[in-house]
Amino acid sequence: SLKFLPRGLSSKHFVNETYLQPHISVLTNTMNKEARLKASINQKLTETGERDRLKELLRAKLTECGWKDQMKAQCKDVIKQKGLEHVTVEDLVVEVTPKGRALVPDSVKKELLQRIRAFLTQHAS
Repeated sequence: SLKFLPRGLSSKHFVNETYLQPHISVLTNTMNKEARLKASINQKLTETGERDRLKELLRAKLTECGWKDQMKAQCKDVIKQKGLEHVTVEDLVVEVTPKGRALVPDSVKKELLQRIRAFLTQHAS
């Protein structure tokens, strides 16, 4: 049974914790496995130097397609709107990151994904 209920709420507002516990455990285990897998992949990418090669490829592709210039223009617009004295680097990052992610061409995303898949196939252990 529930040990704590906010004032004005009865137990019918909540799912019994004995029902939830096994589901929470499964979810936690799945999240832990995903976190370990991600860490393992990142470690392998870093150790082999593939991470740096992928970053360089991404930089080159983004420059080539004009993304870098678009982001520079976005930053200038934000600074112009808010005034140089009223904008921090953090403000710029928060403001332009969503648009920056959206502006990455699908072809660039697909190429990176193919390279990562090929790497994982080659280094499967």
